[in-house]
Amino acid sequence: MRERRVVVTGLGCLTAVGNDVATTWAALRAGVSGAGIITRFDAEKFATRFACEVKDFDVTQYMDRKEAKRADLYTQYAVAASVQAMRDAGLAEGGFDPDRCGVIIGSGIGGLKTMEDQHSNYVNGGPKRISPFFVPMYICDIAAGVVSMQFNCRGPNFATVSACATSAHAIGMSMRSIMYGDADLMLAGGSEAAVTPMSIGGFASMGALSSRNDDFLHASRPFDKTRDGFVLGEGAGVVLLEELEHARRRGAHIYGEVAGYGATGDAHSLTGQPDAHEGLQRSMRRALEDAGLTPGDVEYINAHGTSTPLNDSNECKAIRAVFGEHADKLSVSSTKSAIGHMLGAAGSVEFIACTLAIRDGVIPPTINFATPDPECDLDVTPNTAKERTVNVAVSNSSGFGGHNVSIAVRRYQE
Repeated sequence: MRERRVVVTGLGCLTAVGNDVATTWAALRAGVSGAGIITRFDAEKFATRFACEVKDFDVTQYMDRKEAKRADLYTQYAVAASVQAMRDAGLAEGGFDPDRCGVIIGSGIGGLKTMEDQHSNYVNGGPKRISPFFVPMYICDIAAGVVSMQFNCRGPNFATVSACATSAHAIGMSMRSIMYGDADLMLAGGSEAAVTPMSIGGFASMGALSSRNDDFLHASRPFDKTRDGFVLGEGAGVVLLEELEHARRRGAHIYGEVAGYGATGDAHSLTGQPDAHEGLQRSMRRALEDAGLTPGDVEYINAHGTSTPLNDSNECKAIRAVFGEHADKLSVSSTKSAIGHMLGAAGSVEFIACTLAIRDGVIPPTINFATPDPECDLDVTPNTAKERTVNVAVSNSSGFGGHNVSIAVRRYQE
């Protein structure tokens, strides 16, 4: 199946630092923090009162207002990022075989705000107050369905749901769909809008969130010795993947090639990883083997890098285990330091960052890095972007439940 190569021809995203790819990428390179006091609800009583929210989002740029009212915010974000990706690829107005174009867009949590609102309606007014749109607004697959209807994509259509590995799985499975001949084009990614009372309260209750309420701009600090938890982010990332010859025939701009995909399970615990993150080691090795690459071929790793104590040190150990002496030659960074942890959307946005690092020869920094941690002894690109030629990049993602994904993307060559 290796004869069918898969390339990236369209990018779209919304993050806490920009409502499109260009703005987000410029902010990531500049080291801008997207953290701020929560505006979605009154968080005064919560242990954590800040998050990385999308700002000034106008859904009417992407959806009819009536349709948007019947869509949870996470679906609205997914549509927006998909429209951007299709516009970027020059296919927003069609010009492709709909039976050969599919959609795999997932969400780790789905329409949580809809769930909370409708539960409140039930508690205060009984079952008759529950909206008839509740179920289709809430479920995690509906974003993929709505996007498929937006562009009349009638190929493979489903959602991945694997916590914070969701959108990385979506990209990997979309790559496979094209390789195996099930489609020529795939919209792939993830979306999340989980800045809600239950989400903030739940993550804070389990001790996963940073509580630096007096210094929220610097709260997300992956690999720093004083890290105390992640900062919740929201938004979406969607890429258009395309079979190479299909892309060449229509003269598409090619950002890079999706070279390898590795997916593993820890079979260890609900929320933790085994020491040295053995499952992530295997996913990185599988991605490199799938791509026909060696560890020495990789220049950049966009780390899962959540800013939680165990994740960051375990990921660094895993990278050292896989890359050996070459680990000291790698550039590593966590863009979560700027845009927070976007849960099910994290992997796709970080894949976009890898793609743009290859295009521009720039490693986006890990911001808020002040105190080195001996257990995180890699070059984590502290605070300032670095110019470097990147031919191969790897994006790592992990999720509650023990899900691990690594995706290798490389510079496109004929």
